[in-house]
Amino acid sequence: MLVVLICIELSDVIFAVDSIPAVLGITQDPFIVYTSNAFALLALRSLYLLLSRSLQQLHYLRHAVALILGFVGMKMILDFVHIEISSSLSLAVILSLLAGGTIASIIRNNSRKANGSGSQDDHLLDEKLSHSA
Repeated sequence: MLVVLICIELSDVIFAVDSIPAVLGITQDPFIVYTSNAFALLALRSLYLLLSRSLQQLHYLRHAVALILGFVGMKMILDFVHIEISSSLSLAVILSLLAGGTIASIIRNNSRKANGSGSQDDHLLDEKLSHSA
């Protein structure tokens, strides 16, 4: 049991360290980088269950998260060449992408419910897309 606990905590630390470049894309303040990763360690396991259920119901959320990661990467590249994007603009872009993905997923789910449960081809396509992503 101790080995399992050590493995779980080690994976938490690895994921927290993995997110440091994303935080550095937003701020260079070491206090914010440290505290955001500390809170990420505290919330990682509890948020996993929420996110896994959300991804099942919100089909386009995965695409929105991919666009957010692309935005953070672009922001880091622009910061490297001394072009700064404000934090308020970054927050607006991230919230817009999350809201857009959520709203598009809700519209998709509502239209599928209105048309029935969808065709067999839709289910096969959704299954292929979820396995490839």
